[in-house]
Amino acid sequence: MITTLEHIDILDKSDIVSEIIKKSSEMNIYIEKEKALRENKEAQGLISDFSRMKEQYEEAQRFGTYHPDYNKIMQTVRSTKRKMDMNEYVAAYKLAERNLQNLLDEVSKYIAGSVSSSIIIPEEGILAASGCASGGCGTGGSCAC
Repeated sequence: MITTLEHIDILDKSDIVSEIIKKSSEMNIYIEKEKALRENKEAQGLISDFSRMKEQYEEAQRFGTYHPDYNKIMQTVRSTKRKMDMNEYVAAYKLAERNLQNLLDEVSKYIAGSVSSSIIIPEEGILAASGCASGGCGTGGSCAC
């Protein structure tokens, strides 16, 4: 690729945007909540418990209802996840993560819109709503995804 002054200008402006995002309140809160989550032993224990249960879940999924402990594992996974999600540090981290993602989505929409109105911007739930939850159905576009 031949680098032009226009390309260099675009890269410089993208560096400016990334610096603004790094200094945003959403990013600062995200970093703060991530650190608090990492340092909280109870939350880390719940995350470890869930990770172990998730491995058992994946093993049970291989065999489906034929697995001898299928129902017990499914119930335990849901219970473990609920406990993890209800932890104040995990919940605060997830909220901060969602807010940062919303900021990044807004920046993406703005940039895409300033380039062309025909650019498709992925949004949460938009692909599922159109019947293409995987992002592409492989039918050659017959489903309009």
